[in-house]
Amino acid sequence: MNKRDKGSAAVQSDALPTGERPNVIVILSDDQGWADIGYNNPRVYTPHLDKLADSGAKLVNHYVMPQCTPTRVALMTGRYPGRFGKVGLHATNEPSFPLGTPTLAKMFQDSGYETFMSGKWHLGSTPDHGPNHFGFDQSHGSLTGAVGMYDHRYHAKAESPYDPTWHRNHEIIPGYQNGRHVTDLTCEEAVRFVNKKREKPFFLYLAFHAPHTPLDERGTFVDTPTQPDPQDTTRWLNEDKIKWFNDPEGRIQAETSRDKRLLLATVYHLDSAVGDVIKALERSGQRENTIILFSSDNGPWRDNGGGGYPDNYPLKDYNQPCKLRGKKLDVWEGGIHVAGFINWPRRIKPREIKDQIHIIDWFPTLAGIVGFKPEKTIDWDGFDLSPVLLRQAPLPERDLYWIWHPQVNRWALRHKAWKIVKYGCGEPTVDQWQLFNMDQDPYEEHNLANRHPELVSAMHQRFLVQRGKDLK
Repeated sequence: MNKRDKGSAAVQSDALPTGERPNVIVILSDDQGWADIGYNNPRVYTPHLDKLADSGAKLVNHYVMPQCTPTRVALMTGRYPGRFGKVGLHATNEPSFPLGTPTLAKMFQDSGYETFMSGKWHLGSTPDHGPNHFGFDQSHGSLTGAVGMYDHRYHAKAESPYDPTWHRNHEIIPGYQNGRHVTDLTCEEAVRFVNKKREKPFFLYLAFHAPHTPLDERGTFVDTPTQPDPQDTTRWLNEDKIKWFNDPEGRIQAETSRDKRLLLATVYHLDSAVGDVIKALERSGQRENTIILFSSDNGPWRDNGGGGYPDNYPLKDYNQPCKLRGKKLDVWEGGIHVAGFINWPRRIKPREIKDQIHIIDWFPTLAGIVGFKPEKTIDWDGFDLSPVLLRQAPLPERDLYWIWHPQVNRWALRHKAWKIVKYGCGEPTVDQWQLFNMDQDPYEEHNLANRHPELVSAMHQRFLVQRGKDLK
């Protein structure tokens, strides 16, 4: 397959005339597991996200990387994070790719879009490597990863070069907007941007911190961090009076686990924020021609020991139950297989897409829709999916590839129905792989490597091709 087939130039049949190009909103949640969204689990109250998914294209087999920074590298560059060396293979405050790297935001900026980011960056946590250097006209939120929900501090350590981190256009905001929930602030900035009068289309990157820990849903009790009720430790203090614990259908209160209720409240809050953005689009007449892409950045964390971040109360088994093996940091399905959908009322009809899609595909896909023609070829790992989305064309055959953390070393590759997995330090050898048939065994319970040694060998060769493209 040549570069053009992979999307390094626009697919002319799907690119729109300049005057008809859509607005684009990319929404990324944080640590939201496959079962932590309503359309995958009726115990979760997320009506706005569910409506978007039901009226758009649900990406049934949607993949990301096992942790926040690697997924953000893949989203922004359309490339696997290992292509830039070891640093972006795990969560880090160090620069994850060099200045001058082609990015999704820069593509939109070069295509005449107004670009804005609200939320979590975590691709280089100092101002000299912040989002405005990579194609965003303006930005707001944290340069680092997780922060306190109300004080917006990163670990709150005076000696840290990454704290404080709450900024507007790389300038620390005096007072860090202390006392407001980070989900509300992120949403309000997005709504303000959507409501602006403009002559050209826009690109909005809406990178929520929720439901990453610390989970802290105080409602109107802003001076009281989330904590158990001393009169009844099976409940949270003021739980009956806080909106986010009491959805209109009573789903959250039907959950008997205290810690799971906090996660459900956090996700309800996140969903409400998404709803506010949708309402702004509808009021301004922009909804029909706005693409909304949604994904989590990785699988669920499940257990939180507390500490590390301000007001980080320890939680046990707080995500919704899910049959997928593994969690965040894993290359098992539970760490990398997440909810995802694309909604575009003008062009995409409701349906399920069962092809294996990866977040590396979003950059070349949106470039194809916009009609972007780069001056130099971009060596994307992802595919332009616009023919799949708009004309229901078949997805070309390809491999999906994962590495997590250069010290721990968790490795995987998927080709069609087959997936190989290796845990442990050192480059994988052919005899170290586990093999799974994902069509027959989606929960990765039966290792078939001993039954199919020739297949393992062939998969290993495919892995070596991908590994050979990485900066080691």
